[in-house]
Amino acid sequence: MSKDIVERFSDRLGYTEKERELFQESGHRIRQVRRMSEAAPRFSILAEVIASRHCNSGHTKGQTLLMDIDGNFITKHCPKKMCVYLISQLTIPVALINERINEGLDPNHFHFMRQVSCLDVGVECMGYGQVMVAVSVVPRDPLPTTV
Repeated sequence: MSKDIVERFSDRLGYTEKERELFQESGHRIRQVRRMSEAAPRFSILAEVIASRHCNSGHTKGQTLLMDIDGNFITKHCPKKMCVYLISQLTIPVALINERINEGLDPNHFHFMRQVSCLDVGVECMGYGQVMVAVSVVPRDPLPTTV
């Protein structure tokens, strides 16, 4: 019989036996691992630049940043340079998406922070520039079939 998803998760993270026991306390972490593992092959998180003015990192309108459902950037689908002041703002939308998946809800129907801006306030407000992204959950492209 194959290993349970929670066992595979514990193996991947290198949990000790004691940490495995601690992880089992309460049901929320096990439910999260199981639901996220079901969603992972089906969805990605997309942050698309919808506005950009004077960005020092070069983010431009239409540019996309793609993450797996856990919030890890898929670097081959991201710009070579990404601004920490922009990507740090993705923390809450990714957490909201993860929470909705954990509760068995549509991951795109979160209310707050569907759009986020970098922390720069723009030259008019004593800053340098400003970038805004729209965050959504998108279906993963089907995996190519091998012959």
